[in-house]
Amino acid sequence: MPSASNPHPNAHGAAGVYTNAAQIAALLDARAVRTLPETLSVVQHHAMLLETRIKARASGRPGPNAPTGDYRRSWTHEVSTDGVTVTATVGTNKPQARRLEYGFFGADSLGRIYNQAPLPHVGPAIEEIRPIFLAALGDSISD
Repeated sequence: MPSASNPHPNAHGAAGVYTNAAQIAALLDARAVRTLPETLSVVQHHAMLLETRIKARASGRPGPNAPTGDYRRSWTHEVSTDGVTVTATVGTNKPQARRLEYGFFGADSLGRIYNQAPLPHVGPAIEEIRPIFLAALGDSISD
């Protein structure tokens, strides 16, 4: 039976209403302040790990050979935030990256014919880092 202090239909007549809404709100506010910096730290760290793993996989078979190291050195990462989201970009400015990762079959723009097999190094690195990143991100937001 509802009472004046507890309108729930299944409430006992002597039951009152107790709330810790102010405590919960304070905890949520404190957590919100920590979330962006912690997320930024996790994303920054794992972007660096991904860059390092790509460079390692681009240092010989089964990935591409690295006779000069120029292609390997071209990989970089950049992390940015707009205050709400965190974004990481790992990439290279070298034009051969796509051809090395996916291969190339057919004629190029100069008419030369290629039958170049793929030498995946980016995809496997992403698949290696993904579970580690997701676990770290989950740990950072579950505190």
